[in-house]
Amino acid sequence: MDISRYDDFRASVRSGFSARTQQAVDEALAWAAERLGGELRYDGSPMLDHAVAVASIVISEVGLGRNSAVASILHDVVRLAHKRLSATEFLALTDEIRARFGEEVVGITVGLANISALRLKVAKEQADNFRDLIVSYSEDPRVILIKLADRLEVMRSLDIFPREKRRKKSWEAMNLYAQIAHKLGLYSIKSELEDIALKYLEPKDYEHIVAKLEESADERRAFIARFLVPVEERLKKLGIKYHIKSRTKSIFSIWTKMQKQHVPFEGVYDIFALRIIIDCPREEEKQLCWTAYSVVTDFYTPNPKRMRDWISIPKSNGYESLHTTVSAEGRWVEVQIRTERMDAVAERGIAAHWRYKGVNQGAQTSEMWLGRLRELMEDTTHSLAQRFDAKPASGEIFVFTPNGDLRKLPEGAALLDFAFDIHTSLGATCVGGKVNGRPSSIRDVLHNGDIVEIQTSKNQTPKADWLSVVVTSKARNKIKSFLREEQAKHTRMGREELERKLKNWKMALTIDEAVAYLGKYFKLRLGTEVYALIATQKVDFGSIKEILARHLSGEAAEERRAAAAEAERQKTYASRESAAPQDALIIDDDISKIQYKLARCCNPIKGDDVFGFVTINSGITIHRTDCPNARRMRESYPYRVIEARWRQSALGAFRVTIRIVAADTTGMANHITETISRELKLNIRSINFDAASGGCVSGTVSVEVPGSGVVDTLIHSIMRIKGVQRAYRIN
Repeated sequence: MDISRYDDFRASVRSGFSARTQQAVDEALAWAAERLGGELRYDGSPMLDHAVAVASIVISEVGLGRNSAVASILHDVVRLAHKRLSATEFLALTDEIRARFGEEVVGITVGLANISALRLKVAKEQADNFRDLIVSYSEDPRVILIKLADRLEVMRSLDIFPREKRRKKSWEAMNLYAQIAHKLGLYSIKSELEDIALKYLEPKDYEHIVAKLEESADERRAFIARFLVPVEERLKKLGIKYHIKSRTKSIFSIWTKMQKQHVPFEGVYDIFALRIIIDCPREEEKQLCWTAYSVVTDFYTPNPKRMRDWISIPKSNGYESLHTTVSAEGRWVEVQIRTERMDAVAERGIAAHWRYKGVNQGAQTSEMWLGRLRELMEDTTHSLAQRFDAKPASGEIFVFTPNGDLRKLPEGAALLDFAFDIHTSLGATCVGGKVNGRPSSIRDVLHNGDIVEIQTSKNQTPKADWLSVVVTSKARNKIKSFLREEQAKHTRMGREELERKLKNWKMALTIDEAVAYLGKYFKLRLGTEVYALIATQKVDFGSIKEILARHLSGEAAEERRAAAAEAERQKTYASRESAAPQDALIIDDDISKIQYKLARCCNPIKGDDVFGFVTINSGITIHRTDCPNARRMRESYPYRVIEARWRQSALGAFRVTIRIVAADTTGMANHITETISRELKLNIRSINFDAASGGCVSGTVSVEVPGSGVVDTLIHSIMRIKGVQRAYRIN
């Protein structure tokens, strides 16, 4: 293919970049043309046309440099190779790209290929996860910027695609890519993506708004001219250099407002905005912007509720501007005041910070804004997942079901975690599965973007050693719950069988004494373990009869006396040989945890002073020493109480409930959630507030904490919030 087809693009590169960049771009064009020779788009044009158009957007509209332009030109070559070639052939291709164009270009193109390989499912509830996933693939921030340019070019060419693809790509553009563009400050790209998407998703609404805008265009221009007369006269008198842009609200924004407010086109009052753009040195920016603001408000009455000052404190993505809405001739007009530099940032995002008015364009400066963009992307991932139980994006992976549903799991999660995340019954009967079409065991660790299929067997049940496999709290809790139920069932079955046999054998022995002796004989700590041996048929009744017969015959008189004393002292299924502190029950996250559970009445957490209480059918429950039921249990059943303590190294998440009484002020709940989730980095599991007397609100917030040491910090932080009167732990 003759690359002279792309002479306009080459000329734009030549005018803005070095000879070295021009040479790299020409080499990339020739190399890509050779490999994409027979590849065509839906309208029959060469596939390379798309890649060159993306590179043009990347250079002129996003403001990236040489490596990004080269990667854009090559991205379709790598995408198709990723899909069609074997692993060995694909590695050979990337090695060739590395040798010709460098390591950075390889990293960017592979990142783009990974995103293209995602099977996005059109579902609103999945949008947050998919946006997180797209950003997570962009370790180099240029990947996400080029992907946005790629999607913009696709949307501009959407007419060439089949109808079903138009709708799917429009949905993705509106719900995924436009949201990321917004967070990165690429407002013009965001608006264009949304407007084109609306054109294909809601064509009637789109055409209606376009027609209405055309109808009112002349009247709007006349009104703007009248509005600006006194403002421009004063600005010129003050000697301020400026120019004015009139910006009509995007079609998508108008449509959204009509939908949300249930109003016709005429009911959307801020159809357009006026932008006063001042040309001045950086040190005079703030002063002159506020001067222009005072000029506008001298002539027109501002709406104080619509004032936005992003000059004193810019947005996190670098956006700076003064916004006010003023009343003129009975209608509202939005006025934006900013400088040339601020306008460049607003139009082209964070890249314009470092590429405005001759700022050094070297590698170091490029690294500065890429570093800032990387920070922004990390923040974007957090804010896109606005759910109480969302964890930070670092340390997360995104995994697909075979039909395209997306699941978010912690890094290190195994196939078994995924099975339990889908459904408890799927996890409980999981025997393995397939990852990306290859057979995998329940222990195999999953990775970002894996497609996972679960295989089950009706004969499979959770095992104690599964606790060493899983990392998610859901899987651990479900496995422990199942094991506790199994233990209770074995206890019941084992006891019933042993009672029946003792009656048949007509032995002069109580069941408690028999269990105590058998526990001594088999060196078991708990009576429940004896019952489990019987229920699971790990010891036959012939052996049990022989052991108990020897015991009764006097052959083991001393053991019999010890067993009787033990049975009398404990009267339970669980036993311990000493009350010494070193023999206390150690509470940790080990497999042994299946022998106990945390009491609901007092909800103990790591660090609380606790004791164990042996129940009849459910093993041991752990209570706080200040539990409301503690005194009754110690006085009525002293032989069931055992000492317990937390292992220092124990890990896990405990739920604690804090009651809060606070002044009924706007945003109080938001302040509380911000303090807990943002400042303390704790997960909120539930929050509930109701109006109380005296202009107050009262409610509870349930928070996951690693131990009791954090609770004091949590309560102290909540008490520091202005308006909070009381905060204390209730569970």
